Amino acid sequence: MVSNQHDARAGGCPPAVLRMAEVDADLVHILPSCVLPPFWAKLVVGFVSLVCFARSYDGDFVFDDSEAIVNNKDLQAETPLGDLWRHDFWGSRLSSNTSHKSYRPLTVLTFRINYYLSGGFHPVGFHVVNILLHGGISVLMVDVFSVLFGGLQYTSRGRRVHLAPRASLLAALLFAVHPVHTECVAGVVGRADLLCALFFLLSFLGYCKAFRESNKEGAHSSTFWVLLSILLGAVAMLCKEQGITVLGLNAVFDILVIGKFNVLEIVQKVLHKDKSLENVGLLRNGGLLLRMTLLTAGGAGMLYVRWKIMGTGPPAFTEVDNPASFADSMWVRAINYNYYYSLNAWLLLCPWWLCFDWSMGCIPLIKSVSDCRVIALAALWLCLIGLICQALCSEDGHKRRILTLGLGFLIIPFLPASNLFFRVGFVVAERVLYLPSVGYCVLLTFGFGALSKHTRKKKLIAAVVLGILFVNMLRCVIRSGEWRSEDQLFRSALSVCPLNAKVHYNIGKNLADKGNQTAAIRYYREAVRLNPKYVHAMNNLGNILKERNELQEAEELLSLAVQIQPDFAAAWMNLGIVQNSLKRFEAAEQSYRTAIKHRRKYPDCYYNLGRLYADLNRHVDALNAWRNATVLKPEHSLAWNNMIILLDNTGNLAQAEAVGREALELIPNDHSLMFSLANVLGKSQKYKESEALFLKAIKANPNAASYHGNLAVLYHRWGHLDLAKKHYEISLQLDPTASGTKENYGLLRRKLEQMQKRDV
Repeated sequence: MVSNQHDARAGGCPPAVLRMAEVDADLVHILPSCVLPPFWAKLVVGFVSLVCFARSYDGDFVFDDSEAIVNNKDLQAETPLGDLWRHDFWGSRLSSNTSHKSYRPLTVLTFRINYYLSGGFHPVGFHVVNILLHGGISVLMVDVFSVLFGGLQYTSRGRRVHLAPRASLLAALLFAVHPVHTECVAGVVGRADLLCALFFLLSFLGYCKAFRESNKEGAHSSTFWVLLSILLGAVAMLCKEQGITVLGLNAVFDILVIGKFNVLEIVQKVLHKDKSLENVGLLRNGGLLLRMTLLTAGGAGMLYVRWKIMGTGPPAFTEVDNPASFADSMWVRAINYNYYYSLNAWLLLCPWWLCFDWSMGCIPLIKSVSDCRVIALAALWLCLIGLICQALCSEDGHKRRILTLGLGFLIIPFLPASNLFFRVGFVVAERVLYLPSVGYCVLLTFGFGALSKHTRKKKLIAAVVLGILFVNMLRCVIRSGEWRSEDQLFRSALSVCPLNAKVHYNIGKNLADKGNQTAAIRYYREAVRLNPKYVHAMNNLGNILKERNELQEAEELLSLAVQIQPDFAAAWMNLGIVQNSLKRFEAAEQSYRTAIKHRRKYPDCYYNLGRLYADLNRHVDALNAWRNATVLKPEHSLAWNNMIILLDNTGNLAQAEAVGREALELIPNDHSLMFSLANVLGKSQKYKESEALFLKAIKANPNAASYHGNLAVLYHRWGHLDLAKKHYEISLQLDPTASGTKENYGLLRRKLEQMQKRDV
């Protein structure tokens, strides 16, 4: 078991060390006998970890990065720092019913610092920080694994003795090159998991420092280190919710490892009603009780504060996020949850089939015991029960410690994602395996040591270990490349989850953004086929069909989307646009009003409602709608422009001028607003000011034929005929089909010819 007695011979190792380093002796044929010193071991581990994921350094912002970083106003300097403590990870108010309740202010703060140092949304800086964080964590793992394999042994100077250099080096290498970490490292939002893991491990190592001192009664804690460990756990939780589980791991470490609590011995005494149970040292250890009290109070305090900050109940997820949790039968829920656990275990064992998203039909529900997938969860529990029995009941204390801590690291950090305490918003997520993979590396390294001890084929085992390290490194490099762009990432998922509607949806969306509507339609249709209730795919497909003037099918799709999800404001607005195009004005108005009912602050919907009223010649209503759009979104250029044009067309030149000046104060560099206001000023015979605005608009957008044409009209009215001729000609060069410009140019030429004749 763990020894924390001082070594009278400073720098040396007591005889017990040989027993504690047994796992290293078993690995002597796998790693060379001349093991690297700790510093060089850490250097190797750090270098290897950087090599694995360096390829992602120049990748784009992909998948969730867009919402959490690019569209997150909390990263920008205009947002007060205090808002980070009131908003969720995505920049929404925690008190909102639509918030995911993911409270990670410290992670968002690092994004904000990245944004400031990079001078904007330049992904390289964000990716480099993630890669370096993983390298630092991998280096730290050398110390963590040395505790897990070698125990706590200190010199008289309080320096911990590194008792298992081979085991800790091998386990750290296995951790550094595990491909399941790619999502956390190559995806910028994975920084939440990286920061959480960093402070989680620091908390654990800090707790270990509480046992550096001893007295005649044995080990006792240093309250300072326990409190520091709790503080670091709180920091880990502020990076990601999973961080609070370090307190549970520390308690297990204290009770089962430091306290040498032997479950088998206690059970036997209980069964035989042994009175000596009353004298069990664990129950009489005041130091342990104090530490457990501090850990319990710290954990309860964190949960209470977290719940108060969250404001409302837990986040509301939908069936497509986690279908098993919506199953009516408790038996179906239980069996599918356990199947998900087996899939997570498989990703640790064989991380070849990796996918950015495992929802929406990727993993069909198990509804019968005749489903062959039941074998997977049976195998998982058979292995787990065997390991737990060995960890708690083995007579070999060394084996008990390693298996206990390995299982502790594997299971405890995974509990928040297990659906046991609350519903989570995913089926399988590779990012949540970052910390549990520590336990997997412990068990795998211990397994290699045990196998090497009981077989003669030592070289074969060494070759297998090297093969695993090499293959995993290769997989990390390949997978990092797939995370560099959304196109590669989404397409890589097709071979893993061809039944996942979200995969097809994301490929379609990516193609639509690039202007390839024909291919996008194909993927959107497949997404709807795989998931007939996929309202976002219906909405996007309806939008494309609307742009291609296939209005009937667009209306059918959007109507179905709002039937499935009546509060889908964007679909209601798009349905209104289609109905407006079909001249079904009353239905369009009702759709717009419904959209605004479900999303009160919806400037784009007010803008489209204004267009509807303008088509119906309800000018006052149109102006009111556009004014609402600009109140909600002052930079809404289209709404401002439409107000100016409508007022201009109805002869309200003074009001149009006032609105135009107000708009330009808010959006001073918008050339379309300059153009609209210049037209109004020209009609008001404010030629000089109008000319200045026209020229400014042309400088901003020199290839706009209408800008040159209208400036020519201004010069024509003003009497500057040569300048008018020049800009008419430029306008016709840019757009030879402009009939109005041709007609005006013809009038000008005839006038110039008449003037020349008079001069002659």
